[in-house]
Amino acid sequence: MSGRIQAAAAVAETVSWYCALLLAVMLVLSCCDSADNEFDHHRQFHRNDEVVMLTRERPCDEIYVVREGETLHTISEKCGDPFIVEENPHIHDPDDVFPGLVIKITPFKHS
Repeated sequence: MSGRIQAAAAVAETVSWYCALLLAVMLVLSCCDSADNEFDHHRQFHRNDEVVMLTRERPCDEIYVVREGETLHTISEKCGDPFIVEENPHIHDPDDVFPGLVIKITPFKHS
């Protein structure tokens, strides 16, 4: 019986190491993906000695995490959602927005 417990413990330890490794890889990939998106958001090219910025229109995700320096107004403009306060009843004061706050975004579509 002791042999069975040792074998089960060895299997559990191996599985936990693989899970930890998978989690670490996913974390690294998510960091790289977010850095690529930041880089891809603005692209420059030169035309007749003039730098032209191209901004790729990318709709915001439905679940948005507020970053440092952002306000509801800037998020509303960036994501195209003029009704952020109405759609997020947990926001009691529109001026009390802080980094890490999770909000729901519903982009307004022009008809």
